[in-house]
Amino acid sequence: MPTPYSQADHRALHEALRAVIADGATPGGVILTGAADGSRTVLAAGAVAPEHGPERPDEHTLYDLASLTKVVATWPLIGRAVEMGLLDIDTPLREALPAMSDSTPSAEPTVRQILTHTSGMRATTRLDHYRGAELPLYELMCREPLDDEPGRAHRYINRGFVLLGLALTHVHGRDLDQLARELFDDLGMPATTYGPLARSSRVAPTESRFPGAPQLWGTAHDDNAALLGGVAGHAGIFASAHDLATYAERLLGAYANADDPLGAWFRAGLVPQAEIEPGLHRGLAWVTTHGGHTAYHHGFTGTSLYLAPAAGRYLVITTNAIHNGPARTRLAPLRALDSRCSPLDERGPGGWARGPCASATGCIRQPGKRANRSGSG
Repeated sequence: MPTPYSQADHRALHEALRAVIADGATPGGVILTGAADGSRTVLAAGAVAPEHGPERPDEHTLYDLASLTKVVATWPLIGRAVEMGLLDIDTPLREALPAMSDSTPSAEPTVRQILTHTSGMRATTRLDHYRGAELPLYELMCREPLDDEPGRAHRYINRGFVLLGLALTHVHGRDLDQLARELFDDLGMPATTYGPLARSSRVAPTESRFPGAPQLWGTAHDDNAALLGGVAGHAGIFASAHDLATYAERLLGAYANADDPLGAWFRAGLVPQAEIEPGLHRGLAWVTTHGGHTAYHHGFTGTSLYLAPAAGRYLVITTNAIHNGPARTRLAPLRALDSRCSPLDERGPGGWARGPCASATGCIRQPGKRANRSGSG
């Protein structure tokens, strides 16, 4: 049976959300807690966009997920491709891309190494540097030299997931946004989509690019995703807390079903593959703690998804914190409450977790990742 969140948990979560809003970390946001049995509690505060009125966000407000795209779209699509025999995660990436001429060192890491952020690829990604080039983007990126030996160490890198998005398009012979649409429809997530979206009060704006400019609204905040038309493997998805809860429930249900291919892929994703820091590991795309019993991922814009499969519960955070400028430090008290998702046998006095995610720093640190306008957490 799922272990539900308590009233005290919900009070603490709601207070933390109100506190980060009062501190100016975000205009508003939504926290949704739930369990595998479908029970949900929605906590909301603040405004969708203060400059456009006081309307409060709710579980149906759409937020730019930024790097949460990696585990909401790309990771499950890779799992589907593996199940269909279109991909083998232990073969070099070049096997999933069209034939390329000349040397392509960045095509040598395996799909597994890209998913675990151990590819050794360059950490910086500037697709604008390829403007005007005659070669296709995947070949330009694959010709880049590696920074490190694949598999040697963990370093959070976006470019690998950009290439995974291009690989998915190639092996399926279909556009990435079409593949994602089919996935989300199958999962019961009708509102989840790549942009652009029409400006409205149901879509949370993100950041103003320069003084006096309006906030980005319904278009991808990530620079590289925007250059790809808003459709990329590392960022670009918009979703509501409601749809993320549906996704979490689907994953938790599949986890407990030995015959569900998604469950098998999720269980594989929870196996620690590379150490980030003591007690904190990278699985297949997911960050894992407590020996792989808890998984989470963040988005640079101010979104998070936490899953505790053994406890049968999850926690969703959707905010547009980037609206007010980089706010990782000020969001830390809210993200630290991912400890509410930890396994019961790891919980300390008062329900708080012991271990790396009991602290704000442990919850948001990703070595090798610098906060920047095109980055995602």
